[in-house]
Amino acid sequence: MLEGLTRRISDIVAGLRGSKITEAVVQETGREIRRALLEADAALPVVKEFEKRVREAALGAEVIEGVDAGQMFTKVVQEQLTSLMGPVDHELSYRAKGPTVVLLSGLQGSGKTTTCAKLALYLRDRKKRKPMMVAADLQRPAAIEQLKVLGRQIDVPVFHREGLSPAEVCVAALDEAKQHKCDVVLVDTAGRLHIDEELMTELKKIAKKISPDEVFFVCDSMTGQDAVRSAEAFSQSITLTGVILTKMDGDARGGAALSVKAITGKPIKFIGVGEKLDRLEEFHPERMASRILGMGDVVGLVDRAQLVIDEKEQAEMQEKMLEANFDLEDFLSQLRQIKKMGGLKDLLSHLPGIGGRLDELDVQGDEIVIVESIIQSMTATERHRPEILNTNRRRRIAAGSGRKIEDVTGLLRQFKQMQGMMQQMKRHSGFFGKLKGMREMKDALSGEGELAGSGVPGLPPGLPGLPGMPEPSASGPGGPGKKREGPSRDERRKKRKMERQRRKNSRRR
Repeated sequence: MLEGLTRRISDIVAGLRGSKITEAVVQETGREIRRALLEADAALPVVKEFEKRVREAALGAEVIEGVDAGQMFTKVVQEQLTSLMGPVDHELSYRAKGPTVVLLSGLQGSGKTTTCAKLALYLRDRKKRKPMMVAADLQRPAAIEQLKVLGRQIDVPVFHREGLSPAEVCVAALDEAKQHKCDVVLVDTAGRLHIDEELMTELKKIAKKISPDEVFFVCDSMTGQDAVRSAEAFSQSITLTGVILTKMDGDARGGAALSVKAITGKPIKFIGVGEKLDRLEEFHPERMASRILGMGDVVGLVDRAQLVIDEKEQAEMQEKMLEANFDLEDFLSQLRQIKKMGGLKDLLSHLPGIGGRLDELDVQGDEIVIVESIIQSMTATERHRPEILNTNRRRRIAAGSGRKIEDVTGLLRQFKQMQGMMQQMKRHSGFFGKLKGMREMKDALSGEGELAGSGVPGLPPGLPGLPGMPEPSASGPGGPGKKREGPSRDERRKKRKMERQRRKNSRRR
């Protein structure tokens, strides 16, 4: 999401490190930001106004001792981006009596029908509402059947009645919703390939008949300025209350997200970030600004984790890890939890410093599936006791998963290294001992300390690396070509052996 814009803005800010805020620096940086936003397909009037506000804020900012131009500009740009895209209130205008009506409008192909189902699932699971979907799109072939199929998938009722006009279908749906005590009615309307009088007349008739509480314009973010122009045209014909941007997971530019609020005056309420029906997220301007600046969105990642991860299961898993009882069966369970949160590439894009550099990593999006297939090719005994996996067993597992034997060996090696780090933590008893053990594990992951070089590549602590992810430098913090400081692994092993022999001799005496 927005990888191109994130990379450009991050490079601009990084080039300011060590500089001081001067008028010349502000002018030049302002021009660079303007080019970056225009390349992102943002609307020209929005770009000009944004550049002006950034310059004024940067020149008027109080200079803080020890803070360089890069840090100052990051703060200024983040504040202005947040202001440009916000504020946003995600709560719907619920009716005190009777069902709340939400009308979804937009051009054909923007994703209205799928978004209707996503919004229904969001309202049911996160807002504890009882939604009903209305199939009022009588123009597109199979639109009604598509909505019914989606309704069955998420167990949400879909209303349609043959022989009625779109407006009459919506009126009948309200009566049906009252009888079944549904408190939110989501109306999926027809679209066109372009804005025309017939489309607007139909929408106005529906709006007049059912008096919707919310009217959302659903638009494809990947169309850039075209999406913004369509939103502006719709807002002039029908009163919109918000915008839903779809296909944000495939939008590397971000022009629509940056421009639509400034042009239409209507906030972006939600964004679609994937094909699955649970991939609808509330739009938070401050989080999006952080992602554009390469600062990640850890809060959004935590929110997503809380929705899909079982806290009790995670507590049990943490205890297993601290007691060094974590096996491949547990790891497979963790992988499935991660899959619920989305693709690996999407998860990495939420981490600070990675969002604009994903194209530099060899992340294909199926790494979790590959590792899952390797573990699933093992027997239950092999998952609980990976130490019994000899060459013949590994060859069988590789053939069963469609991978190379080297992939199986690499996974087992990294899993063994992780178990070693857990054993280090287990050896330290008491609170301060646990802290010492955790510090050693952290040092190993960062390429320092006794376990340096045995870190977990490509994933957060606690998860073995995945194929295709960058390996940490085997030479530790000094990088390639620089030897790790301190004794070598053989020297440390020899020293421990001598120490054990010394204790044994002292006990004999």
